[in-house]
Amino acid sequence: MSVSVQENQSVLDVMKERHSVRKFEKGVKIPEDVMNEMLNATIEAPSSWNLQHWKFLVIESDEQKEKLLPIAFNQQQIVDSSATIVILGDLEANLHAEEIYGQAVELGYMDNAVKETLVGQINRAYEREGFALSEAIKNSSLAAMQLMLAAKAKDYDTVAMGGFNPVALVEEFNIPARYVPTMLISVGKAAAEAHGTGRFPIERMVVKESF
Repeated sequence: MSVSVQENQSVLDVMKERHSVRKFEKGVKIPEDVMNEMLNATIEAPSSWNLQHWKFLVIESDEQKEKLLPIAFNQQQIVDSSATIVILGDLEANLHAEEIYGQAVELGYMDNAVKETLVGQINRAYEREGFALSEAIKNSSLAAMQLMLAAKAKDYDTVAMGGFNPVALVEEFNIPARYVPTMLISVGKAAAEAHGTGRFPIERMVVKESF
């Protein structure tokens, strides 16, 4: 078996092994270098125009977990897990365009005329009603999935949560208006296995060519 096939199989194994865990071992600290490794893998996620529409608020201290607990409707994993990462979508990701494509010009990946065309297209798109919110949620969700897979690859478990009060979250943690909360992801060591879940057969979920 070639190395590339082995690596691909490892990725598939991680995907199959990842399940949502809601009971975590208390008091487990994720080493900073491991957390950074997971987050560095997370930011390799794809994004529209490479604008990287995300920000991550990492909640690890007991004090901050207690503040987050009622905001997340008292879900116990908030305080038991090693950390909860607030996935934020960037409503002003178009402001990254000048820097991102300016670097591409400097590196010789494109000429300045192409850069100016792309930046103009991006800024015009962001003038459309609802576009910024849609892009923020869509692209930050790609990063969220990448984080959960990276955590599993490092032998940590996760659960994604949509149950929280976004207004209270923004107020309590001083989140700038530029960012919209997409979801919470608790990360840690499972204290109990995830309960089994079923999946519809692929024949039910896949349509080829056209409906």
